Amino acid sequence: MKRKFEMNKRSILYLIVFFSAIATQAQISTGSLDGRQNTITTAVPFLMITPDARSGAMGDAGVAMPNDVNAIHWNAAKLVFNEKKGAVSVSYTPWLRALVPDVSLSYLSFYSQINQRSSFGMSLRYFSLGEIQFTDIVGNSMGNFNPNELAVDLAYAQKLSDQFSVGIAFRYIYSNIAGGANFSNNAIKAGTSFAGDITAYYQDKTRIKAYKVNYGFGAAITNIGNKITYTTAAQENFIPINLRVGTYWQVEIDKYNKMALLVDFNKLLVPTPPKYKFDDNGKLIIDPATNEPAIESGKKSNVPVVAGMFQSFNDAPGGFSEEMQEINTSVGLEYWYDNQFALRGGYFYEPMEKGNRKYATLGAGIRYNVFSVDVAYLFSFQQRHPLENTLRFTLGFDFDAFKSQKEGNNTNDNSIFTPPAP
Repeated sequence: MKRKFEMNKRSILYLIVFFSAIATQAQISTGSLDGRQNTITTAVPFLMITPDARSGAMGDAGVAMPNDVNAIHWNAAKLVFNEKKGAVSVSYTPWLRALVPDVSLSYLSFYSQINQRSSFGMSLRYFSLGEIQFTDIVGNSMGNFNPNELAVDLAYAQKLSDQFSVGIAFRYIYSNIAGGANFSNNAIKAGTSFAGDITAYYQDKTRIKAYKVNYGFGAAITNIGNKITYTTAAQENFIPINLRVGTYWQVEIDKYNKMALLVDFNKLLVPTPPKYKFDDNGKLIIDPATNEPAIESGKKSNVPVVAGMFQSFNDAPGGFSEEMQEINTSVGLEYWYDNQFALRGGYFYEPMEKGNRKYATLGAGIRYNVFSVDVAYLFSFQQRHPLENTLRFTLGFDFDAFKSQKEGNNTNDNSIFTPPAP
């Protein structure tokens, strides 16, 4: 599909600045929680989109979910606890499907065990923004362009005990939303960044009365990396450095039925936009000492990456109450029958002043032989969501099952969680 835009050089530059500066949101229009939103936005937000349908069906929860071939996105430390020796999955997520047909996120993930105590994984995430036809102010064609973004990951996980593991991931990020054009004194270029994840995971089992209970806890700081810029003169933008912690509890009701609960808490480790000072005429006040906008409450958001990560815990203009509003909550339920068929549901909550995303999710999964298929669907309750009225799909391939089948040793072991022996 081609979407035609009439643009002169200045308006094209504004478009590029919009895509990049949407992240900084140190806008003068935002402030403390006095009836207005004070959202935290970043560059390359595609890194925060849930790539797989299993987690997508459970309110975007997954940091502690076991046996996850897509663990690199959530928590690389989980890789070493996957019960299969290796697997690969492919996911497809339509984006803004109600408006355009050619915007989507594709995700390829792979892992393999090195030995009983270590594993490695790789993934590729590709976000296509479709095709755009640029024209000048009189309608002359300036050519077509396919804006796109991608991230390539390499991860490693190591057991430190039979129940506890740590993991790291390295990520290359490429964001090309401008097409390499040059306008005025600004060279429009693709943005690049290198980032890393630090993750941890714990799992065990216990009994509550007659029921066997499998449980896990996960924590991950992801996308720790340098800022991105799209022009040589523009201010650099934070990428979505993120802290996620969560838990998973599964009850084995009987031989055939299992029910699990997942809960995730999520916070961006990115500075909160401050509240600026204005005079009685509504004009922004400039601090003569710094020649920058004067801050009424909060802290300066244009700081180095590491300083911004620490600052993100205590820089909200509204104080502690606003800091608590920066935590998003995901809750998911998963039911399995005979380790082959799953039903899922979930809910995602974001406070009104920080974006107001509130939506429910549903989905299902099938494990059969060497293949698995997961689907997810989203219902939005507040503002419109890019995934409304669309289905997300994930197709998985189990190397162990394939090898067993090839050797004539195929079994029906499709267990999704096999905790270590105590």
